[in-house]
Amino acid sequence: MKIGILGGGLSGLTLGYHLRKDFEILEKNSECGGLCRSLQEKGFTFDYGGSHVIFTKDEEVFDLYKKLLRGNWVERKRNSKILFKGRYIKYPFENGLYQLPMRDNYECLLTFMQNLIKKSIGKVSKPTNFQEWMYYTFGKGITEKYLIPYNRKLWNYPPDKISLGWLENSIPMPPAEDIIKSSLGIKTEGYSQNLMFYYPIHGGINALVKPMEEKLQSKITYNFEVKSIKKEGSKFIVSNGKEEKEYDRLISTMPLPELIDSMHGVPKEVREAKKKLKYNSLVSVMLGVDEPRINDISWMYVPDDADGDFNRLSFPFNFSENVVPADASSILAEITCTYNDAIWKQDDERAIDAVVSDLERIGITKYSKIFYAKVKRSKYAYIIYDLDYGKNTSTIFKFLKETGIDSCGRFAEFKYMNMAACIRSALNKATNISIP
Repeated sequence: MKIGILGGGLSGLTLGYHLRKDFEILEKNSECGGLCRSLQEKGFTFDYGGSHVIFTKDEEVFDLYKKLLRGNWVERKRNSKILFKGRYIKYPFENGLYQLPMRDNYECLLTFMQNLIKKSIGKVSKPTNFQEWMYYTFGKGITEKYLIPYNRKLWNYPPDKISLGWLENSIPMPPAEDIIKSSLGIKTEGYSQNLMFYYPIHGGINALVKPMEEKLQSKITYNFEVKSIKKEGSKFIVSNGKEEKEYDRLISTMPLPELIDSMHGVPKEVREAKKKLKYNSLVSVMLGVDEPRINDISWMYVPDDADGDFNRLSFPFNFSENVVPADASSILAEITCTYNDAIWKQDDERAIDAVVSDLERIGITKYSKIFYAKVKRSKYAYIIYDLDYGKNTSTIFKFLKETGIDSCGRFAEFKYMNMAACIRSALNKATNISIP
């Protein structure tokens, strides 16, 4: 039996790395890695698709990280901030209330406790969408001051039009005692799962996928963009328009909309469901700063539109000192957008100018200090769980199951998945396939 793996990103490579069957990976680019590729240029290293860091409680996944990196990793303590009214607030927001202006602190604590009391006596309705969930979980103050503005910016989609399907294990419920401690200035840590994180010393996050790519070289066909998939009897015929490949089994790690577009014989209801799938895109602006250690921040969330189009700023030089030249710092600004909208189409020079101007205005760096700049665009960045997400994905995956095509990974499964979740999915898939 020969297996075709569509896509050589993190999921596809992990799957191939663990398969005990005959397989081939079809990769549309000249290198593998997908969003886990890294740009290395003029002494700088930046990750595609925003900064990626390594953290997981899954011991098998963590063991794989260590095996692949072979000692090429460093442990860091998370130092994340939220820019709020010109202040750097501890992340997550509910753990840094004492750093807010006094009135904001008071309103956040008061409305959280009021909401808690109302819930205890059944006076608050169960949430039916993401925005209602934020009010239900955190109260009016935290929700309106931070959560709604940030999530509107991140998702580029109205929070009241986002369903609850992605929330499990994504945003933990804050204990009331932690909120009270936070308001009073008593130290408390939220999101402890990634309080400590790991990052490659050299090579950026690409150092994680490169060993797999090197081992699987003979199994990878590069520059093969899948344009057609047909099922003939029990065989799958995959074509790039010039060449055909034949497989007994097909596993897709490519974006779900593109998979459906490439398939023959797709029913109308499935094509209609595909058209309704929602996702957003990412513009990453990578900057080199001619100044050593401009701060000690890992990454910073920027909820206010007035502070810039970017929703997050990462500082890779604080992940590893080897991702920048001597006496330099680096900034990665992440801007979510809709594919082919004005932000996506903006030329590189304007995108860079806009970001640097905003960075100077909010006090991060000065325009005169920027001596390296690059822009990278990622069509698929975040899956949007709109209110019809469940219905549309069920229709599509029912068809794929009937056709015999498996899906593995973030964009193929069309789920909110971090690197560890993608690896776990691939490990499970490889195990199930390898069992006789």
